[in-house]
Amino acid sequence: MRTVVIAGGTRGIGRALASSLDGDVIALGSADADLTSVAQTRALIDRLPDRIDALVLSAGQFSRRRVVTAEGHERTFAIGVLARHLLADGLRPALERSPNPMILNLCGVGGIRSGHVHWDDPTLTRGYSLFTATMQVARANDLLGAGFAGRYPGSRVRYVLYNPLFVDSGMHRHFDQPMRTVVGVAAKVFGQSATKAAAPLKALLDDPPTAPLTALRRGEPVPLPDPADAARLYEMLRARVA
Repeated sequence: MRTVVIAGGTRGIGRALASSLDGDVIALGSADADLTSVAQTRALIDRLPDRIDALVLSAGQFSRRRVVTAEGHERTFAIGVLARHLLADGLRPALERSPNPMILNLCGVGGIRSGHVHWDDPTLTRGYSLFTATMQVARANDLLGAGFAGRYPGSRVRYVLYNPLFVDSGMHRHFDQPMRTVVGVAAKVFGQSATKAAAPLKALLDDPPTAPLTALRRGEPVPLPDPADAARLYEMLRARVA
């Protein structure tokens, strides 16, 4: 029986995907661990099964104001980047025990290119905004897949970066008025439902790509992230979670 772990599996796309899958689905939410905490994320990894067939990374938080965790990390970056990095690396041995292992990272690959990693200030002590923090997380997640593939070149784990584009997932709640209403209406009119967005993700989990790293924008291939920047991100993350 297949075991799938979904970080962020209790709402939004993660919840819709969890409800569509057969087998043992472990849908992780805030009740399971505070993924803004490195310590709690590591403790969660230790509690998960020692064999996992697929890991889905979809957990995230957004904030109009800058919040720093007790461990000194900016909260958006902590859950959107550090936790995903820790889960992928920490669960790699469990994934390697599967005959057909896969990591599926829901991210912004091939999307808005204004996002970039603030290498000298990843906690955004200068010029924080919801948009800046969100775009940094989006760009960093593009690089996580390339960093994983570069760090473990002999791994059987296939890493897929997937950008579902505009989904009616409730993100508008994080904006102030009048943008909250504008974004919410736009999501209802132009965005995919979470259920519809989950369908191609289920197909990927059922039939993973053969390449070590794949980048897709709503199912269409896009250029892979820069491996040099990916290696740089990995080194930065390793120092921050040491």
